[in-house]
Amino acid sequence: MNHRKAIIDLGTNTFQLLIVEQSGSNFKTLHEDQYAAKIGKGGISNGIITEEGIERAIIALQYFQPFFDKFEIRTENISATATSAVRNASNGAEFCERILAATGINVEVISGDEEAGLIYDGVKLGTEIGKRPSMIMDIGGGSVEFILCDEDRIFWKQSFEIGGQRLMDKFMFVDPISPKSLSSMQNFLEEQLLPLTNAVHQYAPEVLIGSAGSFETLVDLHYHKLKGGFPEKELVSFDLPLSEFQDSFQKIMSLDRAGRMALPGMIELRVDMIVVGVFLIQFVLKKYEIQDIKVSTYALKEGVLSRSLAR
Repeated sequence: MNHRKAIIDLGTNTFQLLIVEQSGSNFKTLHEDQYAAKIGKGGISNGIITEEGIERAIIALQYFQPFFDKFEIRTENISATATSAVRNASNGAEFCERILAATGINVEVISGDEEAGLIYDGVKLGTEIGKRPSMIMDIGGGSVEFILCDEDRIFWKQSFEIGGQRLMDKFMFVDPISPKSLSSMQNFLEEQLLPLTNAVHQYAPEVLIGSAGSFETLVDLHYHKLKGGFPEKELVSFDLPLSEFQDSFQKIMSLDRAGRMALPGMIELRVDMIVVGVFLIQFVLKKYEIQDIKVSTYALKEGVLSRSLAR
């Protein structure tokens, strides 16, 4: 029995859509899309979603509507998940009510812990994690999830409210970012990520597996250098040489917005957040002495899919 469903990840910065046809425990991707809804913009640091943010969310979901029609997806087969911006907003419930009223889509708000578990399931669906202890890192606009694991199990996981939009609001006042802001951000991360530091001492991950966002942009920059274009859609797992990361890191930190935009492979959606994104990645690589980087384009929404396949 073939069954079509739509999975939406209502991220703080980007709404991502995945439409699949499921038959048993197999699936075929019919359509993928994203929309820069930026629901965290202007309100995330005050714990609200602004009126404009709610309106952008509704517009984003209306933008997806023709694809639901095209692939004959009924509303009850749309699974929509909201994360950091909504779970921490004092008007999170109102946000969900407004979306339900405008679009008929029922939004489920998940905890950071659930989010980390779903990201593990999603990464596992497309990447060979292997037997070595690994650290999965998913940088969102609102939160960052860290999962210490191997292919068989999760050893430790936690979600931290230090996502790209929050870091930008806190530290990025000039472009290029100032050295003073960088040293403040360094201290902030040291402090915030103390639970991760303790867990790393215990489980000693050897591989960093980055999912989504900034990591995908780093792969795109690498591919443009290597092959002069974006990677093929079918590829969902990549190795990113450490030297490549360091090269991109140096460039991104030294250029202003126009300079970053001119890097082959950079997209408008990521050009601002990539600065704090790569700084965070650099922090993790250096502090925890990790040499190997993998990138998974699968993350939260594929985790939702993975659980549905398992059922």
